[in-house]
Amino acid sequence: MYIIGRCLCVCLVLLLCFSCGSNESEKGKAKQIAIIVSTLNNPWFVFLAETAKEEAENRGYVARIFDSQNNTSLESNHFENAVALGYDAILLNATDSDGSVANAKKAMEAGIPVFCMDRELNNPDAATSQIVSDSYSGCVELGGLFVRSLKRKGKYVELLGLVGDNNTWNRSKGFHAVVDQFPEMEMVAQQSADFDRNKAMEVLESILQAHPDVDAVFCGNDAMAMGAQQALVAAGKDKAIRVYGFDGSEDAVRSVQAGGLDATVMQFPQKIAETAVAFSDEYFKGKTEFQQKTLVDVELVTPTNVDRYTSYGKE
Repeated sequence: MYIIGRCLCVCLVLLLCFSCGSNESEKGKAKQIAIIVSTLNNPWFVFLAETAKEEAENRGYVARIFDSQNNTSLESNHFENAVALGYDAILLNATDSDGSVANAKKAMEAGIPVFCMDRELNNPDAATSQIVSDSYSGCVELGGLFVRSLKRKGKYVELLGLVGDNNTWNRSKGFHAVVDQFPEMEMVAQQSADFDRNKAMEVLESILQAHPDVDAVFCGNDAMAMGAQQALVAAGKDKAIRVYGFDGSEDAVRSVQAGGLDATVMQFPQKIAETAVAFSDEYFKGKTEFQQKTLVDVELVTPTNVDRYTSYGKE
């Protein structure tokens, strides 16, 4: 009996030690953050994702970037993997304002917070919080510059981004809120180029065949603006037709400096990414209530102030 009792005591001690060790191991395990991005084919999103990853790692978390390649189905796979692998938070740059809702809800229902970066979901209940640029206000300001530059009269083209992205329509609506007030401003073509540089070049080349006498091109992002600029250079019209973008990418800022693009709107992806990581950190520490939407200010970049800016930020 003594031997049996002693064995039981030893087993109990070992069990307690194992349990304590397991708990300590669990406590010491770094939280994991999945950064699911619409596409890494756009330098703006690369900067956003890498900034979020660096900020997360600086705070002691494990972070991994997933590229959805502008495909909602691939994005869905990333969410399923993040849930199955037990990620503790997801930072989402959505592929589609409507189509990504189900993916985000999947994570939320599994108890994983979702913090949206730059692209807003149309269902506020699908995310813990959304951190987005104030695209509408930025394009109201850009629209004012656009009208003044053309002296309130002229023909123009609008290149839209992805039709399923709220940023596309927020920028377009902000722009038209101003430009449509002037009856002699005529939009001769409005077409999507999916935020893509090569597609924008091809689309504008086609439009110019039907409308060779346009005065300006408004683009929903800088990638399209740079593609439009390429098309104009190839057609020998880059000095005659003005081009306006949105993002504040490195090549766009340089183009404004060099007299290429007439203006862009500077977003601050570093602030967006750092805010999303900070919110994740607060969640891990027990915070449960977050502001549904955080708007990050943007700034108009023109030849007169471009020296104050660098890619995706200020000097």
